[in-house]
Amino acid sequence: MTFRAGLGLAALLFTTTPILAAEGHRWGYEGEGGPNHWGEISEEFAACATGASQSPIDIVPTNAVAAAVSPVETNWQAFVPTVVNNGHTIQANTNGQGGYAMLDGKRYDLLQFHFHHQSEHTINGQHAPMEVHFVHKSEAGDLLVLGVMLQAGTANPAISSVWSTAPAAGNETVASGAIDISGLLPATSASFRYQGSLTTPPCSEIVTWNVYAEPAQLSQEQIDTFGTLYPNDARPVQPLNRRFILSDAS
Repeated sequence: MTFRAGLGLAALLFTTTPILAAEGHRWGYEGEGGPNHWGEISEEFAACATGASQSPIDIVPTNAVAAAVSPVETNWQAFVPTVVNNGHTIQANTNGQGGYAMLDGKRYDLLQFHFHHQSEHTINGQHAPMEVHFVHKSEAGDLLVLGVMLQAGTANPAISSVWSTAPAAGNETVASGAIDISGLLPATSASFRYQGSLTTPPCSEIVTWNVYAEPAQLSQEQIDTFGTLYPNDARPVQPLNRRFILSDAS
């Protein structure tokens, strides 16, 4: 499987160039614009360097606090995505049509989902080949992000649609039909819960993270297709500091 013709050599070269951020500054995943320098690029990005509750983290299941963690209830619906190649990842926007998730009686609307290669979170220090983040926002403005590790297995039809729709870097395209993303969730709801941040600038510490214990599957071809375009769009793991990780994973 390949991306559309628009994702050619120019798009591949574009991914090695940091993207313009606030006030004309640039950030990316390599060199002077890489994660170790994000906090120096702009005052708006200060939390990337000074924050004490940053993401992603290494999850060590034996150190997690066993708790009766309320499961996230996903009430997603099929939607026609706007697929964006923003120069850092491929992102599918719901345009307000993707449904919502409930956590502890609070509603979070699904805004978008996007991908990282390799996974940003690690479990026992080990990366998965990829990770997908489902970004939800409450009426109050705080975020709930569902993180799912992705490993090689069965091809996912929703991803086939997203990959085939993805445009060249810096562009967006509306897909030709609706997609059902429920197949990107693992079979079990066991998960790890912690308070953290965005994993890209400005690294705002406004995220409740729910990282599933079990992976979902893409085909190796689907993983390779994304990895060719974005070989490294993963922020390194950050210190846990004084935070607790809650777990209902057995």
